[in-house]
Amino acid sequence: MKRPTAIRLCAAATTTALAAVTGVVLLMPQASAAATGATGYATMNGGTTGGAGGQTVRATTGTEINAALCNRASSSTPITIEVEGTVNHGNTSSVSGSSCDTADDEIDLKKISNVTIVGVGGGAVFDQLGIHVRESSNIIIQNVTVRNVKKSGTPTSNGGDAIGMESDVHNVWVDHATLEASGGEDDGYDGLFDLKDNVQYVTLSYSILRDSGRGGLIGHSDSDLSSSFITFHHNLYQDIDSRTPLLRGGTTHSYDNYYVGLTKSGINSRMGGHARVDNNYFKDSRDVLGTFYTDELGYWQVSGNIYDNVTWTAPGSENHPAGPDPQSNTTVTIPYPYALDAASCVPDIVGRTAGAGKGLKVSDGNCSVPTSQPTTPTPTATPTTTGPTAPPTQPSGTNLSIGAGADGSSKGGGTSYGNAIDSDMSTYWSPNGSTGSLSVKWPSPVTVSAIRIREASGTEGRIGSWRVVDHDTGAVLASGTGAGAITFAATSLRKITFEITGSNGTPEVAEYETYAG
Repeated sequence: MKRPTAIRLCAAATTTALAAVTGVVLLMPQASAAATGATGYATMNGGTTGGAGGQTVRATTGTEINAALCNRASSSTPITIEVEGTVNHGNTSSVSGSSCDTADDEIDLKKISNVTIVGVGGGAVFDQLGIHVRESSNIIIQNVTVRNVKKSGTPTSNGGDAIGMESDVHNVWVDHATLEASGGEDDGYDGLFDLKDNVQYVTLSYSILRDSGRGGLIGHSDSDLSSSFITFHHNLYQDIDSRTPLLRGGTTHSYDNYYVGLTKSGINSRMGGHARVDNNYFKDSRDVLGTFYTDELGYWQVSGNIYDNVTWTAPGSENHPAGPDPQSNTTVTIPYPYALDAASCVPDIVGRTAGAGKGLKVSDGNCSVPTSQPTTPTPTATPTTTGPTAPPTQPSGTNLSIGAGADGSSKGGGTSYGNAIDSDMSTYWSPNGSTGSLSVKWPSPVTVSAIRIREASGTEGRIGSWRVVDHDTGAVLASGTGAGAITFAATSLRKITFEITGSNGTPEVAEYETYAG
């Protein structure tokens, strides 16, 4: 596009011990980082508090997460695990212990309870590595990004699900997460948020699910009708083929979600499922509600939704859309209190609050986001390793971005990735929202030790927290706040990614320069 001329959620604590093998930092007991509390069905059945009241542990690798679980006195001892950095296959190994059942190449929350996993500082990214919850309860997963988890190809993790729950799981709250893929099943990916085999009392809130063939399912087959009582609210579903979610049996409540770019179908209630659908905004999508791909019908109660440029296919065998004028065909009673934002303000509210790195901000239920509320947790201890911060001096030499390629997580309307590497300060790239990533790439390895991020004129200061990631390995090269010059240890790579994890408005990157030194 061409332009015209943290409040700390955990109190300070004293380090008490270091895990001898992994270097995990252990802190004194304190409240869970999820200070605002669970919502929706996760508040029922005794509630969801995660690791509240237990010890807090700092982790920067998957192995350290596993060690934290295994070092507890028992599998139910409360614990909060603060995660910063990139968790990937290279740093996630199984750890043994009587209080855990961990695995290589995924975060396996198996046969445990009373656990919080929360991203802190510059953020937590689970890169090509999924989070698996099995036979567990009272779990909170908050402020994390899980991306590009594959079930086929290389590498694989968690059956291809970003977050998957199965086999007698109850009371889980996933909040302010970003779950994303880079394609559909043919590209090796499965679901972003799959629940199966008796998963109950779960809430997914203020999260982003995007760029995937499958948003998620409840029940893995037409004979699996045991999962139920799931709430979805203030989430963004963007560029998804279907399953937002697919519901087999059970009861769900979807309210104040923003669905945009659903290409095949959306909320698919079947096999007697009951879906309450309130004050959602559906845009530029197809068949956003109904029973699809089966004649085993489901049911829905609808109220206050907006259908903006939604198309509906004709009814037929195994195709039962609720539109073009969706009407309720059942009544679904909701047992918990909740405040509804008007559907007309949902795109704005969700854009300002949903996803990792948004400071844990939430709506007040009256179409506004209060400025005085908890923000993204600040780390309660210095990590075992830290990336350099941006120096005041500018890098010198040849800008390696000129003539290179570029891609990213998303792009705002009218912008392009190439605008950030064209030596033209009047053009720019912006993400489709307030966070996103932009990469520079080369056909063969180059050595990079500095980058310079230049914001478009008039938007200086919008970029908040960021990380620089070696896309080849997932290693975090640096993290900090604000645009400008950033240096780090010289690294040979094919692709380097600048991740914006927090911002003050929509960032506009005019130039993403890279230098050898």
